Amino acid sequence: MPTHSTNDHDASHDHHDHHNHHHSMIQDFRQRFWVSLLLTLPVLLLSPMVQSLLGYHLTFPLSEWVLFALSSVVYLYGGKPFLTGLKDELQNRRPGMMTLIGVAITVAFAYSAATVLGLEGKTFFWELVTLIDIMLLGHWIEMRSVMNASRSLEKLVGMMPSQAHKISQTGQTQEVDIDSLAPEDQVRVQPGEKIPVDGEVIEGESSVNESMVTGESRPVTKRQGQKVVGGTLNGQGALTLRVEQVGEQAYLSKVIDMVQQAQAKKSKTQHLADRIAFWLTLIALTAGFATLVAWVMLGQTLVFALERMASVMVITCPHALGLAVPLVVANSITLSARNGLLIRNRTAFENTPRITTVVFDKTGTLTEGTFGVTHYQSVQGRWQDNDVLKLAAAAEASSEHPIANAIVEKARQQAMTLPRATAFSSSPGHGVRASVDSHTVRVVGPAYLKAHDIEWPQPSQSDSEENAQATRVFVLIDEQPAGQIELDDAIRETSFAAVKRLQAHGIRVVMMTGDNKQVAQKVSHALRLDDFEAGLLPDQKVEKIRALQAKHEFVAMTGDGVNDAPALATADVGIAVGSGTDVAAETADIILVDSDPQSVVDVIGFGRATHRKMIQNFVWATGYNVVAIPLAAGVLYQQGILISPALGAVLMSLSTVIVAINAQLLSPPRQTPEATEAKSGS
Repeated sequence: MPTHSTNDHDASHDHHDHHNHHHSMIQDFRQRFWVSLLLTLPVLLLSPMVQSLLGYHLTFPLSEWVLFALSSVVYLYGGKPFLTGLKDELQNRRPGMMTLIGVAITVAFAYSAATVLGLEGKTFFWELVTLIDIMLLGHWIEMRSVMNASRSLEKLVGMMPSQAHKISQTGQTQEVDIDSLAPEDQVRVQPGEKIPVDGEVIEGESSVNESMVTGESRPVTKRQGQKVVGGTLNGQGALTLRVEQVGEQAYLSKVIDMVQQAQAKKSKTQHLADRIAFWLTLIALTAGFATLVAWVMLGQTLVFALERMASVMVITCPHALGLAVPLVVANSITLSARNGLLIRNRTAFENTPRITTVVFDKTGTLTEGTFGVTHYQSVQGRWQDNDVLKLAAAAEASSEHPIANAIVEKARQQAMTLPRATAFSSSPGHGVRASVDSHTVRVVGPAYLKAHDIEWPQPSQSDSEENAQATRVFVLIDEQPAGQIELDDAIRETSFAAVKRLQAHGIRVVMMTGDNKQVAQKVSHALRLDDFEAGLLPDQKVEKIRALQAKHEFVAMTGDGVNDAPALATADVGIAVGSGTDVAAETADIILVDSDPQSVVDVIGFGRATHRKMIQNFVWATGYNVVAIPLAAGVLYQQGILISPALGAVLMSLSTVIVAINAQLLSPPRQTPEATEAKSGS
């Protein structure tokens, strides 16, 4: 796990400060909304237009000045965020939503105040205060929506247990706060408890429910040497763990950090939204003042012309447009993280619909990444097949080599009781030697046979084309050939379905591996890949990816995030696979927690669904202007159809609500029934 630099901690601190600032802004808008709404009620009661509409009469000495005073408080207090935003946008020469609102409420207040002070005309204080109320409510809803997207992830950390059972040096167990734990401490997790820390199992075996971090409901078996993630739920067995990561270094904390970084990044799609909002603002201001001038020139009163101008500006306000992308992306990032897809780069994620070629690394991605025994057989008939495996496993039991682990694991799967081995020794590149049941047992490679001029007899079954490229070790008993064991890196079951699904979407699937051509060809043939490249060093993978890009292919690279780091960084979309605490691949844009190749298909499908939602929201955010702006300007005035500023604010807010609801309708990434069927069929 990479260590955090000072910059990392500063960035984390910045995210925390940003979170607190955002929270205080929400509180501020909420307070301004309720205060303004409370003052709006008497303003409505005292407004002559409202009294006329509802058919009642309420006046008293200085009632007009009371109306002016209450509206002034709403304008200055409730409207302050918009007036401040108006000033900032004009100073930055970037007129936007705040400019629209600020101008609209200022025009309404200034004209109404002038009528109180003696200018002939009708006040429309009630339109002013209701407009401010609705805008404050819209901003409050917007900020809460974005905050809730982050808060839902923080709840994951809130699910972490606060205490753990620490094992002291004397072997005693005591309950301590998690904050007091440090790496290398040992903790015990009882059946049914939540795992308190990221760590490694050093004793025990149990099934662990990791659905909160991977989205996979099926429990995962954990035994000695395997990693566990804090916050996941232990099953029926007791586990003893060695603490690896706590606090900010813990996996779930890093999930939140990555999500916050992704949300903070302005994507190209978001930049497009900003540009649309900028031009919409210019159109609104131009149309608003043009409406004012046009109605005055047509002989209408200034009050009427001002109403038309304010209505146009409110209708055109790009409030919903500002929500169109952020809400969709915030929701998609949250849903992705809950389902084991961690988005570190929003731009790359939003570009997943453009992918035309997916490049896979082989080992650990399309294949399991671990050696497993695929075949074992005696030679010359002196020893039985199971005798060869049992004696070899006994000899290898003291070795930590992956091949040794695979042989021992196979013997355990066969429920073999291994005899005790003595006089163990190992030689790199040649194999191991041990004394087992009064026999000298050697498990060696081809180099040992060649060095000692040992001619190996063929087994009774000839090599098949399927296992011709498997790794072989040879078992000598009392220096005589006894049997051979074949091992291979098995293709993941889900790889077949993943390749099939990608190709069904019209995406080419290419494998690039450092393994030899024969092994690569075998995997490529089994999975029916479109192409493969073998024997590649990391820099050669980069060259191959650049060659694809030169042919105008939009390339996604999928690898383990370590050996494939240069290729991940070069590809248009870098997707790292890993599990547990191994997901911190700094060069990847997207990280798959569960290492399942089908998750690559889920990422692309979910990216397409997210893009569709963005386009839908763009349409909702801007499309209603086509009809609303002419109506607000008074095109159908002769037919008795007008849109007041307040109604304009309602329509604008309705668009905002539709955009917010549409963003929440985004479905989480999951495998389709067709994918599940394809997987089972494979």
